[in-house]
Amino acid sequence: MSIQLLDAPDPLRIAVLAHLHHPIRAPFAGGMEAHTAHLVSDLSSRGHRVTLFAKAGSEALSPRATLRIHPVISGTFEVRGYPDDHLKNAQHRKLDGAMKSAVEHVRAGDFDVVINNSLSPIPHAHLQGMAVLHILHTPPPPRITSLLDKQKTDERHRFATVSAVNARAWRRWLPQLEIIPNGINMEFWGSQPHAEVVAGTAAWTGRITPEKGTHLAIAAARANNLRLAMAGPIQDREYFDELIAPSLAEDARYLGHLPQEELRQLIGSSEVFISSPLWEEPFGLTTLEAMACGTPVAALPAGAMAELIGTTGGALATARTAAALGHAVARALAMDRQKVRERAAGFSRELMIEAYESLLAQIAAPLALRGRES
Repeated sequence: MSIQLLDAPDPLRIAVLAHLHHPIRAPFAGGMEAHTAHLVSDLSSRGHRVTLFAKAGSEALSPRATLRIHPVISGTFEVRGYPDDHLKNAQHRKLDGAMKSAVEHVRAGDFDVVINNSLSPIPHAHLQGMAVLHILHTPPPPRITSLLDKQKTDERHRFATVSAVNARAWRRWLPQLEIIPNGINMEFWGSQPHAEVVAGTAAWTGRITPEKGTHLAIAAARANNLRLAMAGPIQDREYFDELIAPSLAEDARYLGHLPQEELRQLIGSSEVFISSPLWEEPFGLTTLEAMACGTPVAALPAGAMAELIGTTGGALATARTAAALGHAVARALAMDRQKVRERAAGFSRELMIEAYESLLAQIAAPLALRGRES
């Protein structure tokens, strides 16, 4: 990372463009929503004037937060995975129209810098000439890379992503790319260092969808005679009904979409946490949350899993199979929980926000030099 950390940057006026698929509120639909919520909360608490452009129904993490929220699309609009191109394109037009509206408000506002925390190509195309930090949370989406193929990157735009593995996927289009790992609240997730661990238990949390490999987690837990508890939003009902529901039993329970306090208790009391991504997972907040609880992770070798768990946070499977994941579970069960927790401490939210704050100050510097009201 080439970011130069600065001492107490001056307060900035920051516009944040959220991904519009889900409201930004707890319990979070996924890692992007959690990242956005914590980012705007922490920047606000540090004295910056933050306006969040997001789906209606978004909420500040704290009722005392000074965060301003500007809804740009109805909270009742449901994003679906349409197989039909006509319906898919109509959905893109709806989302693009909402993002264009957000961008118009940003351009008409008096902001020092913009954070694009979405997966939309609109901010890349329509924020030319403004100071923008694009945070890239996923492998390269074709709608964005096709745009980058056609246009020169604006000199006032900077780019950051969440892991080295995701950076490699983007370097073809963006050779100058910062890496700022996501961070978690160690004070919250690590607040039960001596929680009672229930023997014979495992946990899995996340979005229930095929690329998250929930079915492999069930098989890996059973191979080790562990009782698995699963929690998270069902985002692919067909997958859940066909592969997950028939596997539910006393040793494999689905608990629903739980608030963070209940997730912390569930994960912290488990002997092992299973992370089973079948896609190139760019990060993995749930993996870090488990490690912060002291719960060792057994993970499939996909995406950023190796970056996160290292050699002390858990065990990496040798292949993307249930059998290999089961062997990783067996190895993870023997790991030192204090060393697992120490590994997670290197990914704190404090470190993340300091890196973003310094980068934002650098990007906004030409604007920040102008006189303005505090």
